[in-house]
Formats: sequence, structure tokens, C-alpha cells
Amino acid sequence: MLGYKNIVCALNFDEHQNAVLKLGAALTRESDATLHLLHIARIPFPDMDVPLPIGAKPRWEDESRARLEAMVKRAGAQDLKYSIEIKSGVPDLDIVQIAARLGADLIVIATHGRTGFQHLALGSVAEQVIRHAECPVLVIRPRPPAPPE
Repeated sequence: MLGYKNIVCALNFDEHQNAVLKLGAALTRESDATLHLLHIARIPFPDMDVPLPIGAKPRWEDESRARLEAMVKRAGAQDLKYSIEIKSGVPDLDIVQIAARLGADLIVIATHGRTGFQHLALGSVAEQVIRHAECPVLVIRPRPPAPPE
């Protein structure tokens, strides 16, 4: 047994989400832990010249919750102890804060594997989570495309 009690899977609805969920679910089963599915909807920083008409309960949070529930069913993970955490915010900051609040023993997250200018311009949520998380972070990196034959 691995000994994890709370595993956070940070999901952003990209092409790597299924791998993150499958790995998180497998580790949760192995440890008899609780799986916390987490999605942070990125919002602009307040210092940007963008109005933030966000109500008390933004509709995209309900939509995200429904998407995560559907993912749990597709992955066959309904038998696990799990929770769904949705927040509008800044992903790298909020993933770390929520994981700490939940007492996470492990965070599972994917990286896009950007390099060069893309990495410099866009940064890396996974990299910031690794730097600031209080627990280990397991990062899934996409496989490079197969070379042409």
C-alpha cells in the first residue's frame, strides 16, 4: 500500500485529462485514499483592463462539475471515494492552495511539454505547482509524436 490519504488530480480538460484521471484513480485504489478532482477555470488578473462580471456562482463552474462527473463515470471510478472541487481563479496558485487545504499527499497533473518561446511566454502551471506545493507532484508529460516512417 502506498499510504496516500488524499490525492488531488488537477484537470484542465485537455488531451491529457484521461491519463491524469486514470493514474490518479489507480493510485487512489492502491492506497484506499480519497480522490479530489480539481478544475480551476482561469480568469483574468484584476489588474488587466478586462471587466470581471463574475457572479457568486459562475455557470462555467456548474458545467465543469458536470464534465468531471461524466469523466468519473467514463473512467469507471464511481466506486472510489472522491470529491469535485471547482474554482474560478489562477490555476497555478489555486491548485497549490486547494491541495494544502485538502491535506493532499500527492498532486497529479499534466504538462503540455512546451519549450522555447512558448514556455517562456505561457509559462507552465505544472512547473509552478512543483515549485510551491507542500506535497509531492506527479507530472504526466505528453509523448512526443512518432517520427514519420
